Amino acid sequence: MKNIVLCGSMKVKKEILKVADTLKEKGYNVLLPIECMEGKPKEIASRAHFNRIIDSQNEIVLIVNATKNGIDNYIGPNSFAEIAFAFYYNKEIYLLNDYYEPYQDELTGWHVKTLNGNLNNLDKR
Repeated sequence: MKNIVLCGSMKVKKEILKVADTLKEKGYNVLLPIECMEGKPKEIASRAHFNRIIDSQNEIVLIVNATKNGIDNYIGPNSFAEIAFAFYYNKEIYLLNDYYEPYQDELTGWHVKTLNGNLNNLDKR
């Protein structure tokens, strides 16, 4: 069973939980940003989630980049930091949807893959 760390804006928490349920059904061990979801202070929540990302047992990082405030494929500053961390620690990085335009150069340069909204594409990697 592969471990997968989910990241994303807490404004799309319902979407993150929906993705988590689907991945669990597919046999993945899913790690959520629990401290963020519980409303813990940003410093505590970020450190805890960064530790999940860099843990050697956690191979995959998936950013749930859903539409937020009318912006498609949104990636906020915290999720972008998580992507950078995952890149530095040589993790496989996926976006649930397509590239977020403002960060496309970095995302493609860091070999971040898109799933185009289809979690079945994870199984084809």
